[in-house]
Amino acid sequence: MTDLSHASVVITGASSGIGRATARAFAQRGARLTLAARRGDVLEEAARECRALGGDAVVAPTDVTDPEAVRALARAAQDRWGRIDVWVNNAGVGAVGRFDAVPLDLHRQVIEVNLMGALYGAHAVIPVFRRQGAGVLVNNVSMGAWAPMPFAAAYTASKFGLRGLAASLRQELAEHPRIHVCGVFPSMIDTPGIQHGANLSGRNVDPGPYLYAPERVAEAIVGVALHPRAEVAVGFPAGWARFGYGVAPLPTEAAIGFVARRAMDRASRAPLREGALRHPIPDGTHASGGWLDRPGTVEAGRANTVVLGAAALGLGALALSLARRRRA
Repeated sequence: MTDLSHASVVITGASSGIGRATARAFAQRGARLTLAARRGDVLEEAARECRALGGDAVVAPTDVTDPEAVRALARAAQDRWGRIDVWVNNAGVGAVGRFDAVPLDLHRQVIEVNLMGALYGAHAVIPVFRRQGAGVLVNNVSMGAWAPMPFAAAYTASKFGLRGLAASLRQELAEHPRIHVCGVFPSMIDTPGIQHGANLSGRNVDPGPYLYAPERVAEAIVGVALHPRAEVAVGFPAGWARFGYGVAPLPTEAAIGFVARRAMDRASRAPLREGALRHPIPDGTHASGGWLDRPGTVEAGRANTVVLGAAALGLGALALSLARRRRA
C-alpha cells in the first residue's frame, strides 16, 4: 500500500491512548475510519477529531471480548466503506499486583481483551482480506512480549501469546503476498493505561520518567500499514528487551525482576482498584495520560535526540582535536 487516502481502517481501543492517537494519524492521511471501543460517547469525540483532520470516521461501540460483536464490527466497516484495508488490534488492559492477589476473573479479563480480542479481530478480518486479496493486520503488542514483567503475569502471558499468534498467522498466510500480519512493540508510553488498568498491588504505579508520546506509536502503526514489517520496536527500551531476552534470557529476567521488585517496595501506598477491567470508567479520554506534563519529565524520543546530538558533537570535537594534533 502506497497511499492511505480513502483506505478503510478499523481501530479497536480507539477512544483513548495509542488507539486515539492512531486514529488521528490515519485521519491526517485521509483514511476512512471505523472506530471501536466500549465508550460510544468518547468514540464520537474521537470521530469528530478525525473528520476535522481530513479523514472520515464512523463509530462502532464494541466489546472485543465478545466475538459476535467483533464480527459485527467487521460487517459495519464493510457496509460503510465497502472493504477493509487495515485492521488495528489495539485494545488492551492490564492488572498489576502479586499473582495470587489478583482475582482470577481479572486475570481472565486481561487475557480476554489482549489475546482473545486480537484473535477475534484476526478471525473476523482475515476472511475479508482473503476475498480482497490484500490487507494489513496490525497488532499493538508490547515490549512485554519480549521480556516478562513481574506483577503483571496475565498481561505478560497475553502479550507472549499475541506475538505467537501473529507469527503463526504470518506463516499460514505466506502464500498470500499482499496480506500482511504486523506487530508494533511499544516501550513505556504516556497514555491513560494505568488509570484504566486494575491495581491490586496496594502501591502507586508510576510509569517512570522515561516515556514516549503515544503519537510515536501511532506513526509506527501507520508506517507498517504503508510498508509492512513483521515486528517493529518503538523506543530504545523495547529494542533492548528484544535483544537482551533473545541473547541472555535469564540475566535479563533477573534484571527486570530486581528493578520491578525494588520499585514496588519503594512505592507509596495506594488503594486497591479494578480500573476499567469489568466496566468502562469516565476517566482517561485523551491520547495522553498526562504523565509527560509532570515537571522535569522529558519525552524520551526528544531526550534520545539530545543525547545522540551531544554524543555526535563530542565525537566531532574529539576527531577535530586529534586531527589538529596530527598536523601539529
